[in-house]
Amino acid sequence: MNRYVTGAMIKKLREGSKMTQSELAQKLSVSDKAVSKWETGKGYPDITLIEPLAKALDISVMELLAGEAVTNRNRSANMVKTKWYVCPVCGNIINSTGEAVVSCCGVALPALEEETPDLSHELMLEPVEDEYYVTLSHPMTKEHYISFLAAVGDNGLQVVKLYPEGSAEARFKCSRIRLLYAYCNRHGLFKRKV
Repeated sequence: MNRYVTGAMIKKLREGSKMTQSELAQKLSVSDKAVSKWETGKGYPDITLIEPLAKALDISVMELLAGEAVTNRNRSANMVKTKWYVCPVCGNIINSTGEAVVSCCGVALPALEEETPDLSHELMLEPVEDEYYVTLSHPMTKEHYISFLAAVGDNGLQVVKLYPEGSAEARFKCSRIRLLYAYCNRHGLFKRKV
């Protein structure tokens, strides 16, 4: 824990909840001097208090330990502002419509950074009746492959999980699609506007 950031965080959240040090201390069965020490960086909360402290401050344990609150500014859940997370342990694909604290298999996951496709990750799009047929000319070996393709519209999300030694292709309903994504296990996330 970064004592200054975390202490400042505790104070900010406590004051934001209109709680005094004494009130927070009472919720945690500690002295108000203990809370004061945490907030000034002269001490740390005991490990057994981390979860109750997070609950009292209405924040997740991960946010408390990271020293920053996550506020989703995408209140309208605009699908075009979607964020992607991929677990390096199990390959789980997680999607959010804004800021989030995400973990899987005990690992805190950062949001993937979108890149413009290069020649080896170019997303090719072909309309076929009421669908888009999306392909990539990309190796699909066990060591290097496209893990998933996704289509995002203002009204929803379609994801197709791909596997090594398969083909890098998918079909998506055309309904209001605005963005296409491809995730390469070596080079990251690529985005194309439709």
